[in-house]
Amino acid sequence: MGASDTYQTIRYELADGIGTVTLNRPDRLNGIINTMMRELHEVLSTAALDPAVRVLVLTGAGKGFCPGADLKHYSEGGADEPLRPVYFDLTRLLHEMPAVTVAAINGACAGAGLGWACACDLRVASERATFNTAFLDVAVAGDMGGPWTLPRIVGPAKARELYFLPGKFGADEALRMGLVSKVFPDDTFRAEAAALAARLAAAAPLALRGMKANFVAAERLGFSDFLDIETERHTRITASEDCIEAFRAFVEKRPANFQGR
Repeated sequence: MGASDTYQTIRYELADGIGTVTLNRPDRLNGIINTMMRELHEVLSTAALDPAVRVLVLTGAGKGFCPGADLKHYSEGGADEPLRPVYFDLTRLLHEMPAVTVAAINGACAGAGLGWACACDLRVASERATFNTAFLDVAVAGDMGGPWTLPRIVGPAKARELYFLPGKFGADEALRMGLVSKVFPDDTFRAEAAALAARLAAAAPLALRGMKANFVAAERLGFSDFLDIETERHTRITASEDCIEAFRAFVEKRPANFQGR
């Protein structure tokens, strides 16, 4: 599938196992409006059910990733369409869909945009990216699951600090606290993020999805129950054609040819 032109506020492309969702309101740094919520929920719901999507990359057009809600739009009475509670489920989709999700943070990342990034499995940033929870600054308690995801990334004390004492910080600080795993120069950021996604997409599909499913299950289950599920999945995957091929390729010192079975 090539680029989709059916959306007003986002773009979606699928190629070589990588689905790329680009928030596409660059004139507003990709600030969120209700239409974006609906369209993002629609595309993530579709991608979650598509076995061709091995990796899902979320990024922003232009100079911004997502600064949260477009406050100018809403302060001027903007109601482009109704905002339905089901749209907030897109955060769970980012976190739990079978594909590995990557936030490629190319600029300002705040509020709900930060919540979306934290819901992803991995986060990488451009050196010019900035971060802020920002919710208290606009008199709201927050949305998009940050108090659940952020403590699991940076620890509970740091997460509370970032929420209760909002302030802007840069990519280097995000790297130091573990919020992002890599920071790339701005001029090579897109290429570096694409290379990371390609590396993930080249992994054995059954193993990649199984690993993602293990992490999702581990958040819900006690240790004993998780071990039962992990063992069953491990036994099933190690009997797959892909795993047998991977063993042979390793011994023969050649690239493996995975078929997803």
